[in-house]
Amino acid sequence: MCQYPKHVGIKEVGPRDGLQNEDVFIDTNDKVKWINMLSESGVKEIEYSSFVHPKWIPPLADAREVGRRIKRNPDVTYSALVPNLKGLEHALETGIDVASVFMSASDTHNQKNINKSIDETYPVLKKVIHEAKDAKKAVTGYVSTVFDCPYEGRISPEQVIDVCDQLFDYGVDSISLGDTIGTAVPSQVEALLASILSRYDQEKIIMHFHDTRGMAIANMMTSIQHGITRFDSSVGGLGGCPYAKGAAGNVATNDVLYLLHGLGIETGIKEEKIQQAALYIQDKLGKSLPSKALAYQSSNYKKTV
Repeated sequence: MCQYPKHVGIKEVGPRDGLQNEDVFIDTNDKVKWINMLSESGVKEIEYSSFVHPKWIPPLADAREVGRRIKRNPDVTYSALVPNLKGLEHALETGIDVASVFMSASDTHNQKNINKSIDETYPVLKKVIHEAKDAKKAVTGYVSTVFDCPYEGRISPEQVIDVCDQLFDYGVDSISLGDTIGTAVPSQVEALLASILSRYDQEKIIMHFHDTRGMAIANMMTSIQHGITRFDSSVGGLGGCPYAKGAAGNVATNDVLYLLHGLGIETGIKEEKIQQAALYIQDKLGKSLPSKALAYQSSNYKKTV
């Protein structure tokens, strides 16, 4: 019988990875209120925005204002995505605890996403990582398309390890491995983790699953069974990828909490607070979010009021 961990850490990425793919611009006041709600939910890390140029990610054009205005909970770590030194400068000005850098294991996806080859990306990220470390900030490296690429197909563990080696060599503290298009199945997760965990400490690895094919929870369970205890998720299953057509949102924080708490795994997160935050942003977006736990809880709430 599997011995489950006592605690699993969840990073809430809805304000960044969730909103970046939305056509609707959420008013800055509403973003700030929503992030403040998340800050009081028990979540220990929130990725609140992206400091990519606004022309590339218009829904997050107000990153600096959001960073200045959110109410900081001392028990929460606040991170943001930074693509280059200018983005890092803006992020540091408005307040981050963790800088998140990003690239793909697939060269074609990397070109589509940041208009650079993998080899061209390395020196840019090296400078960002070193500057962030000089500023006494932790750094997380996102590696996208670690299982499948919408342009190149299957990605080998060796390709992922090549990127991880470089990022760890530059000084990142942890790496988040992304199933960006949400097509992986547990056997792929097992194969990748067998290679990754023979090389790096499990505490430095975060898994980031999207739910395009409904496999995110199954893949998360597989990761837990291999010793992974850090995951990214998004309230309500909000999100997608602007450069991966048809990709669904991140695994829903609501669904993740139902699973983990049902297994007796502690998260420190209050499900009712996440439910309220999900309903709030769902209302602002004017559409239903895909989380099954959210839908179930909402229907039962309506029946009892």
